[in-house]
Amino acid sequence: MTFPLLGEKIENRKVKTTHGLINLPDDYSGKWVVLFSHPADFTPVCTTEFVAFQKKLDEFRALNTQLIGLSIDQVFSHIKWIEWIKEKLGVNIEFPIIADDMGEVAKSFGMIQPAKGTNTVRAVFVIDDKAILRLVLYYPQELGRNIDEILRAVKALQTSDNNKVAIPANWPNSDLIGSDVIIPPPSDVKSAAERSSQANCFDWWFCHKNIK
Repeated sequence: MTFPLLGEKIENRKVKTTHGLINLPDDYSGKWVVLFSHPADFTPVCTTEFVAFQKKLDEFRALNTQLIGLSIDQVFSHIKWIEWIKEKLGVNIEFPIIADDMGEVAKSFGMIQPAKGTNTVRAVFVIDDKAILRLVLYYPQELGRNIDEILRAVKALQTSDNNKVAIPANWPNSDLIGSDVIIPPPSDVKSAAERSSQANCFDWWFCHKNIK
């Protein structure tokens, strides 16, 4: 089976969720989407992740980004688990969870990896406002995700798009250039020579700037 690759458009499909039927990604046209799978409802690591995602929900919304969970559990299990999280932990899960009980969505995205069992692994797919796949992360069942890193990745991708720049390691706390971003390298000799003398360049191919 062929999985979607970075830069490809995500094909629309109708999915059953805790918020009813959704056309994914068409119902979120103009919004970014973070689609993430979890191995199973009523499991400890998944519970910590859902609470962490919910607590960052406003920050994702501020980035025009919709969170959507997924596992191969049935919708009734999702609903009961959400109720349990609210009752026992005091957290109300507001984002939809896909009930992919036939595994069709999971298989099409490569979320089920046989060497790690029959449940979905902890996959993350960042889809932009034009339904283009921009980032993919896979975590094993035993390792919970860092939600701050997913949030950072969305912000970094949007910053790159809006400013036509590249993003350094650990941005916005780069060891080399702090919160600056990287200017694309020049494509001709004249521009390269001009860049070499600029204060914010390590060399003609490595220049940076502040965008605040």
